[in-house]
Amino acid sequence: MRTLHVGIRVTDLTGSLEFYTRLGYQAIGTVPETQFGSLTMLKLPGDEFVSLELVHDPAKSSVDPGGLNHFVIQVESMQATIVELAGRGIDAEPPDSPDGTDDFWTSWLTDPDGYRIELVQWPAGHPDGMTEADMSGQVARD
Repeated sequence: MRTLHVGIRVTDLTGSLEFYTRLGYQAIGTVPETQFGSLTMLKLPGDEFVSLELVHDPAKSSVDPGGLNHFVIQVESMQATIVELAGRGIDAEPPDSPDGTDDFWTSWLTDPDGYRIELVQWPAGHPDGMTEADMSGQVARD
């Protein structure tokens, strides 16, 4: 088994699509009129598969993002990403290094419905995602 994607409810599909497109996602298709509403499938250019699904039901006027704490997007260069996003009208919080090093950075931003998104730049040699080694502090670096 593996996790395929996350679906989040959005109140304004047009506004959310605009935001996530500026963030770097590409819409690859829509499934209209499901029991949940319309489903818009998004992926980042480097992703092989859909990683985010926008769920929109016009009958629901509000969304409570409280059940989802956050999701994470990996970036190659935090500083370059922050500048690029600012140029697209997306403000991210100032980057912080969780371990105080110069090559591990995180930053946060919020989508139009209040969902929190963490950006992460892993240190050189770190796997593309978190592993058990991250929990024990034994992550190998180049």
